[in-house]
Amino acid sequence: MEVAALVALTLLLGALVILVAIAVGKRKEEIREEIEQAAELTAEGSAAKVPASKKPKQEKLRVRKDKASQHTFSHQLLAASLKSHSANVTCLDFSSNGKYLASCADDRTVRIWSTKDFLEREHKCLRANVDLDHATLVRFSPDSRAFITWLANGDTIRIFKMTKKEDGTMNFKAAPEDFPLKHKAPILNIGIAETGKFIMSAYTDTTIHIWDLKGEILASLNTNQMTNSYAAVSPCGRFVASCGFTTDVKVWEVCFGKGGEFKEVARAFDLKGHSAGVHAFAFSNDSHKMVTVSKDGTWKLWNTNVEYKKQQDPYLLRTVPCSSSEGTLAALSPDGRVVAISDGCNVAMFNATTGQLEEELHGIHSEEINDLRFDVTGRFLACSGDKAIRVFHNAPGYRAAIRDMQDMLKKAQNEAMKQRLQQQISEAQRALDTVLAAPNE
Repeated sequence: MEVAALVALTLLLGALVILVAIAVGKRKEEIREEIEQAAELTAEGSAAKVPASKKPKQEKLRVRKDKASQHTFSHQLLAASLKSHSANVTCLDFSSNGKYLASCADDRTVRIWSTKDFLEREHKCLRANVDLDHATLVRFSPDSRAFITWLANGDTIRIFKMTKKEDGTMNFKAAPEDFPLKHKAPILNIGIAETGKFIMSAYTDTTIHIWDLKGEILASLNTNQMTNSYAAVSPCGRFVASCGFTTDVKVWEVCFGKGGEFKEVARAFDLKGHSAGVHAFAFSNDSHKMVTVSKDGTWKLWNTNVEYKKQQDPYLLRTVPCSSSEGTLAALSPDGRVVAISDGCNVAMFNATTGQLEEELHGIHSEEINDLRFDVTGRFLACSGDKAIRVFHNAPGYRAAIRDMQDMLKKAQNEAMKQRLQQQISEAQRALDTVLAAPNE
């Protein structure tokens, strides 16, 4: 009996020991798992913290890299880089009084720059907002107190008036109504006559509209050029011209009566001589000369100071080979002495009289140049193609003026005339030396 009780007790103790061992082992396993889970959580927390602390640095580095990769440009003739727009600039225009440069961009603004600030370190501008749309084209009115824009979404013209406040700042006020929508083809260009008598809108098909300042169409033209590649109003305000797929440039006179009433749009003359379609053209300030640039790889200079009403045709002055491509633009200095031709992101400047290539400006913008024009004084050449506007000194213009005056000096017989020419040559040479000695923008 005692033996049986002893055996039972032994078995019970053995079972208890086994149970305790199992329990202890299981608890050790649970503790080990808890420790591993805690270690994993700690590792995950650390991993989460590391990117959180490093991510901003990576972003900052990326931003810095982006900024560093922004397009930069420098050149001896660069007078100013105007950089207030936050999106690509689409159009430029100088005012006829020489005081302002207007620019519009995809950022829904029109900026008005003071030309007297071009040579300063800071380039301030005034901003006009284009509500519920953005302007793709801008042109100053003849009195420089208003400008017209082409609305990208509205496909029409909007007029803005510029007025000075009592504190001297400028106020921009849009006209109560935009011009009516009259044509659905994509816009090519707009212009306002220096006479203030009409506005032009040209389209990429073969259509040109002539408007009065109140938004009524005076006349519609069919250029019959298959497609239009460029159109413009002459600086004198008398002519409208277009070029396109065909090899000629067509010029019309917009005629008004003595009382200012509209009469007709009459064909004036054509510029014929290129062997391929014409990309673009430009007038001198008095409209006595024109330059054309073509797919045939040449630019041509024409004398257009002719009596076309007596059937006198313009005559060709010079043909010069040049690089050109789709979108190439031409500019002619106001005095007709310098020709500028764009090709992609580059601009070439030529002496108009000799045809000599004087300046090559490479990689001006990060994208194709979409506007190119001289200011009314002929001192500056401006172009756009990305968010910046580049303004250059017209050094070839100074050189051409000096050469012309030196030729006049050789022929001058009057002593007073000789002294006056010598003084003008000295002043022009000093101006050129100052430009060439100036530090790059």
